[in-house]
Amino acid sequence: MADTVLIVEDEVALAQGIAFNLEQEGFRVEHLVSGEAGEARILDAAGALDLVLLDLMLPGIDGFTVLQRVRAAGCVTPIILLTARGEDVDVIRGLELGADDYVTKPFSVGQLVARMRAVLRRRPGGAAGSAPPAIRCGDATIDLERCAILRDGATHLLTATELEILNLLLDPPGKVVSRNEILDRVWGQGRYPSTRTVDNHVARIRKKLERDPAQPTALVTVHGVGYRLVLG
Repeated sequence: MADTVLIVEDEVALAQGIAFNLEQEGFRVEHLVSGEAGEARILDAAGALDLVLLDLMLPGIDGFTVLQRVRAAGCVTPIILLTARGEDVDVIRGLELGADDYVTKPFSVGQLVARMRAVLRRRPGGAAGSAPPAIRCGDATIDLERCAILRDGATHLLTATELEILNLLLDPPGKVVSRNEILDRVWGQGRYPSTRTVDNHVARIRKKLERDPAQPTALVTVHGVGYRLVLG
């Protein structure tokens, strides 16, 4: 089945051009022009959307607010930001709020499709890793097939980027992975603005994995190097 992509972009001509080209690439496309409408569709989609292209500068509520609200509501649909802003601070903010990637306007269709396919490969059933589908880790179980962490009777869904980071830490288990390696492997070499991006995604994983995220025992920091996942 074709992947369904929602474009939330108020520049209608730009959105129509993107939609036409994505349809030629085999995607199904929906388009909305406001932050409010985009937020409602993302939250109501119940898994019907495979990916969202979200503009930052929208009428009504902006893209940052949409992103923050849908992630706070537990939505794990992959989101790529469309931004005319080139400042690192805006990119960092978007990634810290839970975006999976970004493209800066103007961009080519080829560049956009490449970033989309890279994000979609991080989903369950994408690029296969060597780790088993379910791994015991402290008080929790990491279920790679369900793209979730199970702890204390609750299921905490993982975003595509969180899943990719865990896959790196599990290949092999116990290996120390540097922040720069995570940035290179997940976002692509030379595309990242700051190692803070990794730290914030790790903090989000810890909230799902650890009983006390402030005192982690499973996803631990190796000071001056990076992170290690302690199993068992």
